[in-house]
Parts: sequence; structure tokens; C-alpha cells
Amino acid sequence: MAEVRYEAASRVYPGSPPVRAVDGLDLEVEDGEFLVLVGPSGSGKSTALRMLAGLEDVNEGAIRIGDRDVTNVPPKGRDIAMVFQSYALYPHMTVAQNMGFALKLQKLPKSEIDQKVQEAARLLDLTKYLDRKPKALSGGQRQRVAMGRAIVRDPAVFLMDEPLSNLDAKLRVETRANIAALQRRLGTTTIYVTHDQVEAMTMGHRVAVLKDGLLQQCDTPRALYDRPANAFVAGFIGSPAMNLQAAPVTAEGVRLGGLDIALPRELNTAVRGANLDTVTVGVRPESLALAPTGTAGGFGLVVELVEELGADALVHGTIEGSDSADRLVMRVDGRTPPALAQTVTVTVRDAEELHLFHPETGERVA
Repeated sequence: MAEVRYEAASRVYPGSPPVRAVDGLDLEVEDGEFLVLVGPSGSGKSTALRMLAGLEDVNEGAIRIGDRDVTNVPPKGRDIAMVFQSYALYPHMTVAQNMGFALKLQKLPKSEIDQKVQEAARLLDLTKYLDRKPKALSGGQRQRVAMGRAIVRDPAVFLMDEPLSNLDAKLRVETRANIAALQRRLGTTTIYVTHDQVEAMTMGHRVAVLKDGLLQQCDTPRALYDRPANAFVAGFIGSPAMNLQAAPVTAEGVRLGGLDIALPRELNTAVRGANLDTVTVGVRPESLALAPTGTAGGFGLVVELVEELGADALVHGTIEGSDSADRLVMRVDGRTPPALAQTVTVTVRDAEELHLFHPETGERVA
């Protein structure tokens, strides 16, 4: 096991202008930590992983595994094992042969290979499939074989590049729980790439959010959710996403949906200190509540869509009297959702739950 450090590491593709797929990445992954790299397509997360694996050049900066600078070390010398999106299993080999193939190339004794394969198979519940060929396995079983092939090598670092994207929704939930439990048991430093923020939030000890090759924030899932560093992280982390609205600054706070909302002193002081006339207000769907018509401190929302999810429902609507861009999503009790085209009264549960961002830079104000 080992810690991993990216030290101002960049991957620059030639062009006019050059493309900085990963731009000055500074990131430290602790020994035994499960870190998730997450971001939209083109954010640089897979490139950052491939740089660590030695499959992409590091044009600037350095990468270290433990005490070693591996920036220019070939992949086979980095003591890493990688699990890809595609299972990449040999179709003519059995499960046991696939799992032990890398050890065979290292010319380990057959008895030692068999022992390591059996141990990994027990961990992954694959013992009864060891004599089968990949074509006789389900997608989830094949992915476990790919993981077993990595485990038997006992590497310092596991690298996983969207390993669950080929699985159906139910199996994906089950498998991500298995991966997280397996990592806790093995204690191996793991870096996991996904575009699915729900997957990131449920698996990682910490989550690093990337956009356009730049690290936006790296923190625990709870910290990312409760205190996003900027409007991008706020809108990316959380399902459904945080509502983000431009709001004029008033004497006591902000005006949202034609409603003047008084901010707590700390937030109001931060806004005043930033000397802004307008801020971007962020409010989570669960921080909005339905209220009786005519309730003081509420604003109207015209319901455009109701997503019934069982225990709760997501209500999408437009703020009454505003232009079509002022849309909000709120989470309500699934047993009594409003009807389409109905105008409902909405309140903010607690002004403490509002997030305020700079309207131009997107950086957090308060």
C-alpha cells in the first residue's frame, strides 16, 4: 500500500492552442484511502487516472507513489493494477486462468498462483465459476473476474476507470456496495473514476471534482454537499441538482421569486463585504417547502412536471410572474404531490440553508 501524490501535474495535448486536459493537478491520496475522481465528460478525470497508470505522459509536474517519483516509470514498474470499463477478459481462458494470467507471466510457482486465485475468488464469491469461460458469465460476474485479476497481484494502488458503466442500474448499485466493502477489507489505496456523482458520493472517502482539467474541490461527500466551493460543484453534486438563481441583493438579504429573504447576520455580512449588487443563490430541493396559499414569506410556483418516486416526489416549476428561465425543483411528500399546472406557494425552510456564490466567478461568497 502507498500514498499517491499529484504535484502540479499536467497533460497537454499539442494543438493550436494546446489542450490542457489536466491542468496543474495538486492532489494527495492517503495510504489506504478510497478517492473518487468525478466530473462531466471532458473534465480530465480519466486522463488523470491514466497519467498515474503511466498510459498518458506527464508534460509538467510530477506524480509520486509512496516515496517514488514514477513520472517517467513505465506502467509495469509502478506496482498498480487497473480495472477498466471493458472487462478485457481472454475468451479462451477460464475464470481461474484469467485471474492468474499476470502471475503466470511473472513466472510464479503454480501452487502460489492457485492459492492467490482461490483467495481472490472467495473474496469475490467466484469460487464456483473458476472453471467457466467468460461467455458463460453475466456482466456483473465478468466485472468481478476483472477485479479478481487485479486483486491477485496485490498492488500498492488500485485504479478503476468507470468499471460499472456497462452494468444495469440494479446491478450497478449492488456492485458498487461490494467494491466499497472489498476496499475496506483489503485496505488498498484506490482511485476510482466515474461521471456519476451518486456513485461518487456513496463510495468515496473523499471525492475530487474536476472541470475542464482543473480541480474544483476535494473533500468528503458530506462537505461537498453542505459547503460546495463554487457554483459548479454546487450544481454538480446532489441529485437532483441544487437550484441556482440570480438574485438581487437587498438591505436585509436577497430577493428570490419576488420574495425578500432576510439572511442571517454572518451571510449578510459576507455579501456586503463582497460589495455585490447581485448574487447567485443556491438552494437544495429539500430546502424548499410547500405552504398554504397566501402564506407570508412565500412565492408562487407554477407546476410544470411532477416526478413521482414513491416515498417522495420532485416538483419542477416556474416562479410565478418571472421569465421562463426562473425554474426550480423541490422535493415533496410523494403521497400528496401537487397537480400539473397548479400554482403552489413555496417557502424556504431556513435561510441558513441558502448558498451564495459570486455571479461572475462562481466562487462561494457565503
